[in-house]
Amino acid sequence: MKQESYELFKSATVDEITAYLANELKTKNEPDFWASRVVPFSDAILSVLVVLRDEKKLFSPEGEMVEELTPELFFRWSDFVSLKSLAFKIQRTNRATDESKTEIDLSKLASYLSANNVNLENEQLDFPIPTYNLHQGVSNVIKSLL
Repeated sequence: MKQESYELFKSATVDEITAYLANELKTKNEPDFWASRVVPFSDAILSVLVVLRDEKKLFSPEGEMVEELTPELFFRWSDFVSLKSLAFKIQRTNRATDESKTEIDLSKLASYLSANNVNLENEQLDFPIPTYNLHQGVSNVIKSLL
């Protein structure tokens, strides 16, 4: 991974990180199929992770508190099973949050997951294997950009 990637994940906004990925996609001449998936996928994940980072509430898929958002942590969350789990964890946290604390906006992540056949009402329901495989491919493209 490039050092620049670590700096981006450490302090940049969602828009800055996704703009960087979009620019890298253009320079690498990735097929349109991947290009149309990388930015929305990254935007959905980062819409939650960057907020958690900025609020110093960032954690790993295993539930351990983490001080910095790194590309490696991003990729651990980009696993579609972990991403689904993140959405449900944030939903539960939002429900348990009292009115004096800020809820984390799940709208981008929820929309993305719903558009990819993830049921956000029942955590026990699985999603189609092709959805998982597709997102493994998207993650691999993102790795090649960072």
